[in-house]
Amino acid sequence: MGTIHGGRLVARALKAEGVDCLFTLCGGHIQAIYDGCLDEGIRVVDTRHEQSAAHAADGWARTTGRPGVCAVTAGPGVTDAVTAVANAFRAGVPMVIFGGAGPTVFTHMGSLQDMDHVELMRPITKWSAAVRETRRLAEYVTAAFRRATTGVPGPVFLEVPLDVLMEFVDEAACPVPTSYRTMARAAPDPVYLERAIDLLQSAERPVAIVGSQLRWSHDPEAAVTAFAERTGIPTFVNGMARGLLDPHGPHFLNRSRKAALKGVDVLLICGTPFDFRLAYGQSKPIMPGSQSGKASAAMLMMTAPVLGPQVKIVQVDLDGTEIGRNRPTGVDVGLCADTGLVLEGLAAALDNDTFRGRVGPWRQKIQEAEAAQWAKMNADIAKQDDPPNPLRVCDEVNRFIRRGDIVVGDGGDFVATAAYVLKPHGVGTWMDPGPLGTLGVGPGYAMAAKLARPDARVIIMYGDGSFGLNGFEFEAMVRQNIPVVGIIGNDAGWTQILRGQREIYGANRVVATTLEYTRYEKVVEAFGGHGEYVETTAGLAPALERAFASGKPALVNVKIAQSSFREGSISV
Repeated sequence: MGTIHGGRLVARALKAEGVDCLFTLCGGHIQAIYDGCLDEGIRVVDTRHEQSAAHAADGWARTTGRPGVCAVTAGPGVTDAVTAVANAFRAGVPMVIFGGAGPTVFTHMGSLQDMDHVELMRPITKWSAAVRETRRLAEYVTAAFRRATTGVPGPVFLEVPLDVLMEFVDEAACPVPTSYRTMARAAPDPVYLERAIDLLQSAERPVAIVGSQLRWSHDPEAAVTAFAERTGIPTFVNGMARGLLDPHGPHFLNRSRKAALKGVDVLLICGTPFDFRLAYGQSKPIMPGSQSGKASAAMLMMTAPVLGPQVKIVQVDLDGTEIGRNRPTGVDVGLCADTGLVLEGLAAALDNDTFRGRVGPWRQKIQEAEAAQWAKMNADIAKQDDPPNPLRVCDEVNRFIRRGDIVVGDGGDFVATAAYVLKPHGVGTWMDPGPLGTLGVGPGYAMAAKLARPDARVIIMYGDGSFGLNGFEFEAMVRQNIPVVGIIGNDAGWTQILRGQREIYGANRVVATTLEYTRYEKVVEAFGGHGEYVETTAGLAPALERAFASGKPALVNVKIAQSSFREGSISV
């Protein structure tokens, strides 16, 4: 053995972790890592903005189940990645971020792009640290992966100064650690699992809501499918659990959750918090403070409860601090455990004709509510108006989605519509930013997804506003032969915000929420990609056919009509 530089040590540790791609935007501080990746056979994928590089690391983790990795240069390179790191932190996604830094000898002396990256990243990561010795680089990398994947997954940040990466050290003195983390999952406490079983056994109107933490279970699709089939409990999936129940099977529900929660007597909530998506778990409206003591209609709508006061709750989460959060009356059973293992245990215990027979009438009622909501949607989907309405556009896109294809949601109102209509099927087949609600995730997620699963169609459902954040990534996709297809629902506005603005303040008070019907597909054509512009319902299917057949990164820009489908939708 001879000597080895720090960048090669980083790459060697990444290779041992099974890392295939490093996402980045070039910077002088981190070039040694690229050099190491070339030696270790790790593909270096570059983006046009550091935010996209970090989103791509996030997207890689969602697609593969393994931590994604990105490297960004010092100063503004790190600050540009902050939004994406915060998004992954809130969503519970494992990733490792390397941030460059000036030579350690010049720390706090004003070197180029010098700043305290570690403190900046500390609030939005599971661990933020600086490596000060070259010989310890592999040790820190393995520690980063261990922390990113243990308990609730999340991002980890490592600052790697220029001299630490470029210094040569004795290769024999720097082994890459092995067997340094476990893939074991947290099993439920058997006493509390039995309590959960007893509570559900007595239920007549049970409901299960299964969220993002299921993604990190060993076989998430099998776990939730077996639970729904063997128990008959109406089961709704959200976040990264979308796609795990067969959307064409008998257990799929996505339009009747409100009706189900209105009548539920025992709620099983797994791996998703009582946040704004579930009205904070409240059974009474949260009254905002005001001098008058009165709340506006809009505020009451925002805080309207979804759960009845008598509902019993079984809550499952990897984070014990989430159990009972936002619930004034707490929960009846709390389990700090892996969602998949809990579902397996419950399915085994509740798999009997007596339980399924008691739940059957309730399940039938929910299925009827589901069918009624779809009937209303199908009336709009069937319309032939020009320009097409967003429901019709999403339905046309849905016809191109096969099992295993991946859909990325990057936008507000149009993406919220797509979440109801599109039916991806498989692990990691639906990706949206999650509870931080970050726009601009689309290209990074999509690039990573296509690289991880090259045989899958990867589709970005775009709002016209969100395309403007990271649309230049289509140049990176064209140059690196990463063919994804974007579909813009172009209504010339930030409609999710515009709608509430108009309802609360009046039509004559609309400001900063309108856009033009811009020809965004021309931008993609200029990069060498494929572009389509659609204004008619009849033109939708042919344009999509051409886009998917092009073999290039493609953008289908669809002018859409205003729709009443999401009237009254305000989320804060």
